[in-house]
Amino acid sequence: MIFTSIIFFISLLGIIGLFVAKHLEDQHQKMVLPQELREKADEHAIQLKSLLLRKRAEMSKLPGVFMHLLRVAVHEAALGAARFARFLESQAHRLADFVSHKHHFKKGETRSEFLKQVSEHAKNNGSSGASSGQNSGSSGDDATLQL
Repeated sequence: MIFTSIIFFISLLGIIGLFVAKHLEDQHQKMVLPQELREKADEHAIQLKSLLLRKRAEMSKLPGVFMHLLRVAVHEAALGAARFARFLESQAHRLADFVSHKHHFKKGETRSEFLKQVSEHAKNNGSSGASSGQNSGSSGDDATLQL
């Protein structure tokens, strides 16, 4: 598949080059390439075509080992791409931390009186309730939590 793709793109570039040469010849009313060079290029093109036809027949004779090696190569390429993507992700996180104004974020004390009372109640109730065996009973601190 890769070999075929390479040949396709080389052929495409060759065709584009021929169209450019033809356009330049039409525009300037003279031949861009000398006749001898054109004849040599035709001979090489015919030789290349026969070579590709022979190689195509030989490539079809290759055992399944080639396909296995190709599969392994594609698999390794995919793993390498994943590693690279992971590296880029970590670098993006480093960059985001670097430019963020919350780079060294520290939790401050809350300004809400209600939240302060709730956290104090949770600290007091958690330590005294577990040691004295009170699970759902009321303690003396409930009066301070009324709104």
